[in-house]
Amino acid sequence: MSRTDSYPKMLIWLIIAMMVLAVMALLVVNWTNVSRSKIPVWGELPQFTFTAAHTGQPFGLEDMKGRLNVVDFIFTRCRSACPIMGGNFSELYSLYKGSDKVRFVSISVDPEHDSLAVLREYARQQGVTDDRWVFLRAPVEQVRQLCEGGFMLAADDLPGGHTTKFTLVDHLGRIRSYHEGLDSTGMRILKDNIRQLARDLP
Repeated sequence: MSRTDSYPKMLIWLIIAMMVLAVMALLVVNWTNVSRSKIPVWGELPQFTFTAAHTGQPFGLEDMKGRLNVVDFIFTRCRSACPIMGGNFSELYSLYKGSDKVRFVSISVDPEHDSLAVLREYARQQGVTDDRWVFLRAPVEQVRQLCEGGFMLAADDLPGGHTTKFTLVDHLGRIRSYHEGLDSTGMRILKDNIRQLARDLP
């Protein structure tokens, strides 16, 4: 076979290889989109306005929009679940250092004790140095209503009966997933979901 005769065959194989690569790329994109679609929308948060400890200013749903938000319910005097939850939040806060796509929101279920000053000190102890992790305060009945009616989580016998779930809220204020805040499996899945949803952010 002459060298001239081999050129058409090489061209055919090259075209086939390019087609295969294009199909593989299409499959990867399709798999990614399917993977994202597997994170359901559980509901939309209602409008609310609490007070942010770090500024003393109102903070609510409109302030959450535009970023992914991981939300938990805590109180500073808690000596059982909250230290573990706080440790996991601290890990996430450090993991996403330098990213403006993810915010962490801790809502106090014990406003009688957790004044803005107490929450600011608690934030300092957790190593918070910027507004990527905010601590919110409101009258306990408003907190209960938001927890039960907005986040669809139990809020019995506050403060001790607060939920230990972390809730992932997307940039549109929609609840996308719930994660147990006390175990490593919940944290691993939460990180995966954050990674998937972050790809959709502008």
